[in-house]
Amino acid sequence: MTGRVETKPGRILEISSVANPAIKKIRGLSLKKNRDAEGVFVAEGMKLIIDAFENGWEVETLVHAAKLSSSSQVQEIAAKARVKGAQILQVSEKVLSSITRKDNPQMMIGVMRQAWADVAKAAVTSQSAWLALDRVRDPGNLGSIIRTVDAAGADGVILVGDCTDPYSLESVRASMGSIFNVPLVRMTVEEFLGWRICWSGMVIGTHLEGAVDYRSLDYQNAPVLLLMGNEQHGLPDNLSGACDHLVYIPMAGSADSLNLSVATGVVLFQMAKRTGKGIMVS
Repeated sequence: MTGRVETKPGRILEISSVANPAIKKIRGLSLKKNRDAEGVFVAEGMKLIIDAFENGWEVETLVHAAKLSSSSQVQEIAAKARVKGAQILQVSEKVLSSITRKDNPQMMIGVMRQAWADVAKAAVTSQSAWLALDRVRDPGNLGSIIRTVDAAGADGVILVGDCTDPYSLESVRASMGSIFNVPLVRMTVEEFLGWRICWSGMVIGTHLEGAVDYRSLDYQNAPVLLLMGNEQHGLPDNLSGACDHLVYIPMAGSADSLNLSVATGVVLFQMAKRTGKGIMVS
């Protein structure tokens, strides 16, 4: 399994068979072990490809429906990709469906290299705001959270422990292009706890037994790290113990909790309001 199809950079190929070796290799990227081995992933849809270009990402292989080969927009995108050495595959809709496993697939797909940030090298200021996620399991949740982090103007996401892959098709889809604008960091629990000791700001975690209303904290004039727990079990003791404050979100109805992505958005936008980052809410 290799992420890049075995053709010369910049070459255009027409493919109609789902058994084509190049297509098999791309289809294999639906498996995390193959994405991890090659360090690449698949993004589907013209919008995501354009978002990737606008954020400085490069496409290693561009796949598009052959029927769109005369489209001026498709030609422009393909030309940008070819300049950077990408291979261009013009394929049938049947082939596109085999890659995305959807009956009505997007007409363009890109294979790109994963990007992982080093939070230790990030510039930390009084307005810095990071999100850490403990063992998030649902790829749709993770993609939505990445999109929310982008919208709220936070600096990035730290994935702690055994999290779902942000570069899965489902997560990339749910991010709606924000995957290309939000730095992602991977840490084991031990690495995170070691790094947290050096964090110069405030660490807050959401918890059902939290003692502080999330709206009452002063998020101003200090870096803030928001720590969110697993969808089912919340924060374990070792991570909740690393927080300066455990907060709760008041519930007006009979529900006792929120979906992880919703809860994360609620607190992130409160942080954005106080720190002056992101969209202002009154």
